[in-house]
Amino acid sequence: MIRPSNPSTPTEFVVIGGGLAAAQAVESMRAAGFDGRIMVVGEEENLPYLRPPLSKDYLQGTATRESLFLHSEDWYRDHQVDLRLGVRATAIQRVAHTVMLSDGTDVHYDKLLLATGSTPRRLAVPGADLSGIHYLRRVEDSDGIRDAFALQGQVTIVGAGWIGLEAAAAAREAGCDVTVVETASLPLVKVLGSDAAQVFADLHVQHGVALRLGVRLLDFTGSDGRVSAVRLEDGSEIASETVVVGVGIMPNVTLAEDAGIDVDDGVLVDRHLRSSDPDVYAAGDVANAYHPVLERRIRVEHWANAVHQPVVAAEGMMGREAQYDRLPYFYSDQYDVAMEYVGFADPGHYDQVVFRGDVQGRRFTAFWLAGGRVLAGMAVNTPDVMDDLRALLETGRTIDAARLADPRLLFADV
Repeated sequence: MIRPSNPSTPTEFVVIGGGLAAAQAVESMRAAGFDGRIMVVGEEENLPYLRPPLSKDYLQGTATRESLFLHSEDWYRDHQVDLRLGVRATAIQRVAHTVMLSDGTDVHYDKLLLATGSTPRRLAVPGADLSGIHYLRRVEDSDGIRDAFALQGQVTIVGAGWIGLEAAAAAREAGCDVTVVETASLPLVKVLGSDAAQVFADLHVQHGVALRLGVRLLDFTGSDGRVSAVRLEDGSEIASETVVVGVGIMPNVTLAEDAGIDVDDGVLVDRHLRSSDPDVYAAGDVANAYHPVLERRIRVEHWANAVHQPVVAAEGMMGREAQYDRLPYFYSDQYDVAMEYVGFADPGHYDQVVFRGDVQGRRFTAFWLAGGRVLAGMAVNTPDVMDDLRALLETGRTIDAARLADPRLLFADV
């Protein structure tokens, strides 16, 4: 059994990762009064940065690269954070409390935070290695996709999840001819259910996107090493000069798994974000955390976790007891639609969806209920309701669906 090295007086923290969770972690550590050594190990050459804009305003060219970075290089220097960028962590030696790096050095830690994020799932079909097929995870990926969209050619999006639909919107805004291919019956149907999912299907159709739903990809064809078409199992073919694949992500657990830390769809952590090794924590996409409010494990692949989980992890690494109990939250921007979602409604675990407002006009709030209790809510083009919606969810009380649908009533009065 690995025991804490010196849990009462940790002096050396190492954070592995180069995204929002890593940046938020070091900010939280310093803000909480930790004055020991902090090192950030990031495989990318860039300073830690925000990823949500990569499929939204940055992809559309309305945000600059500089706006992605959480902090400047001067900030890290002023806060005495040792940045090791362009260097990969290759192994964790738990007994020695060291992390081995790709440049041949070993660094010691008293506490270690894994903010290693995730990797896009790759398609394993013939032609998947052709040029012109893109995956979106890093800023350079977004640059390449934006440059391709600027050619205003024929674009196929494989996968109608949030990333796929945001990419489709960006492509249409750029003037591309866009087709979305999805195996499910509707975009986002596994997340939202058929009624709410239809809203987003209609949105894209009205903006000129061709939806190919309930079909499977067979392969890619091309010439001179570049993609020219997407072929489907129904025998049809879609001419494509650019393909963007968004079929989910995989948490980056190899480091933890090789070190003997418990993993299962992410690094398994408790409500304090502590792993099976008491000196190793995890936050962000990679963390499969026990949620004390939901009373289950959940791994959330969205911005809010990367913002808030590191605050709790930093407290734990400093020997303080904090727990992560915020309800899951995410948002999406597509065309003129701004959507926010809070809560967690597992497919098959809710029995009713209630709408309030103008669904056809795409200005409404939707609620997912089980036994009269609201599990999750989504606000579409209805700003300034999220705090009230979150408060409604946190009460856990049984709600009358008719009152919930009545736009004349405040959430607190339903």
